[in-house]
Amino acid sequence: MQNLSNPTILFVPGLRDHVAEHWQTLLEAKLPGSRSVPPLQHDKLSLAARVAALDETLADIDGPVILVAHSAGVLITVHWAQRQHRPIHSALLAAPADLESPMPAGYPTMEALSDNGWLPVPRGRLPFPSTLASSSTDPLCSAQRAAGLADAWGSRLVELGDVGHLNPAAGYGPWPLAETLIDSLR
Repeated sequence: MQNLSNPTILFVPGLRDHVAEHWQTLLEAKLPGSRSVPPLQHDKLSLAARVAALDETLADIDGPVILVAHSAGVLITVHWAQRQHRPIHSALLAAPADLESPMPAGYPTMEALSDNGWLPVPRGRLPFPSTLASSSTDPLCSAQRAAGLADAWGSRLVELGDVGHLNPAAGYGPWPLAETLIDSLR
């Protein structure tokens, strides 16, 4: 069982799930006792299936948890939090995807996202402390939209500058600031 000074870190990946060179995957391997929501085998675009997977993973963890979500994982976390059944210590919400605006080619359409339960994005205050880390050059979410989400969710906003979508395509692999932000949530 974890004690209050050592919460379990639970990574919540986005729609692309686990990418070997992604900062979440690398950090999970580095942080003892951390875990990740496993990738879905079916219904990969279903928000309900992703929220259920987060809930099932949390059910297997005793003690406090810090959620570390990226991209659509942020939205999974926020949707889960609207009906959460257990307390969460805190959350790092990194580079949220703006699912209420058309996504670039290669991503699901707004119609597909709506059909799979992603819309509308909840705007209620989160029931746990959170930090939202946003990029000024994220192709999936403008800095203005990220600031609005942080305000709606009651999250502390950390502006990262020019980091793209904070994924391997933007040069992140390792993201050392993630550890600092997680430590600040302890």
